[in-house]
Amino acid sequence: MKELGKIPTGKIQRAMKFATTGAKVGGNYVSHYSKKLIDPKRSRTDLDEANAEDIFNSLSELKGSALKAAQMISMNPDWLPAAYRQKFSLSQYSAPPLSYPLVVKTFREELGKEPLDVFDTFSRSAINAASIGQVHQARHGDKTLAVKIQYPGVGDSVMTDLKMVRPLAVRLLNVNGKELDHFMEEVAAKMLEETDYQLELRRSLEISAACRDLEGIDFPHYYPELSAKRILTMDWLSGHHLREFLKLKPDQALLDTIGQRLWDCFHFQIHTLRKLHADPHPGNFLFREDGSIGILDFGCVKEIPDDFYHSYFSLVRQDLLDPENLGARNDLFRRMGFIYDHDDAEEQRFFTEFFCEMIELLARPFHAERFFFGDRRYFEEIYAFGERVRRDRDLRDNKTVRGRKDAIYIDRTYFGLYHILHDLNATINVTKPAWLEPQGVAVS
Repeated sequence: MKELGKIPTGKIQRAMKFATTGAKVGGNYVSHYSKKLIDPKRSRTDLDEANAEDIFNSLSELKGSALKAAQMISMNPDWLPAAYRQKFSLSQYSAPPLSYPLVVKTFREELGKEPLDVFDTFSRSAINAASIGQVHQARHGDKTLAVKIQYPGVGDSVMTDLKMVRPLAVRLLNVNGKELDHFMEEVAAKMLEETDYQLELRRSLEISAACRDLEGIDFPHYYPELSAKRILTMDWLSGHHLREFLKLKPDQALLDTIGQRLWDCFHFQIHTLRKLHADPHPGNFLFREDGSIGILDFGCVKEIPDDFYHSYFSLVRQDLLDPENLGARNDLFRRMGFIYDHDDAEEQRFFTEFFCEMIELLARPFHAERFFFGDRRYFEEIYAFGERVRRDRDLRDNKTVRGRKDAIYIDRTYFGLYHILHDLNATINVTKPAWLEPQGVAVS
């Protein structure tokens, strides 16, 4: 893959890149609708693919928060058509890496030395490159290490990038800009945290220590003395990314074991630690033939407020949808931002039915003792629901982003986890806190 010799870091440079991309997208729309005049039955597929290609190429050159946002979108089936999700998912594995001279420049700025002054060996080319940084392999004494290097200007450009990407998000997601800003605050806060490698170092040490007794879960050891503000050094973990692991054709019993360990690990973090690794794309996991899993990258950690935790997980209780619990359900829906006091009767009816359907679908695994995530029909239902959301006129006309911003990264975690379990074809023994069993839905 072609390496990048430079990344636009100034506000004007990045703004010009966004403007150029916006012009290309506008041109794609003109071309599409011109052709549609000749062929009224022409589908949007070509338009979506052209837009996805232009946007991804542009964001890949900019790196940072804009590319990270594309990665998030690729993991959510409700937000964009498949053409965008498929293209944006490349940011999980194969974004263009920085050239070696830029890596050397970062080392000089952060450690006052070049890579080979710090390590015995250091790979000139990145082994993996994503949205915020890229990883090189190094040797230090008898240790093989992974060295994560942050792209230049990423931390300084988060807020300006999100402001510039906002009009594009409003257009593509078809939502009210004011409502979107409420959620952009949460996204911006998390992306700023992801550029703070010293915070990531502390969280990595904390969460890996708390999870050390979980069977089959492996975290790298981190090296503060070989790290800096934009450099993070840790043990190199062996293993395969999901696509490569599945090519080895492991038996289903092993895949079920791996899936169960992932499920248990995430729910230990959610229900015991009240904080979790909230970046569950496949590039952050390494799978091994002995059933163990290496977990990487604690840049994105969501701390779950107690009040939100109780409200969020009350949504999965089976008695929530009972007509006799209508009052308590409406109260819970108001606290979760699904319905508002200013909604008229028709809006309240519409959104109550909409969220009841969504909850029944996405909380279905919690209503079983064992759940088969390999069920293709279940995921077809999810994708069909997402497609209907994008096409529903009532939702488009309302253009109001519903829900609390605390849900963004928890929802993202579950979407990512569900899809990994689906790829594993795994059957999971479902566990949940006892208080989630039906007892009435009123919670404080």
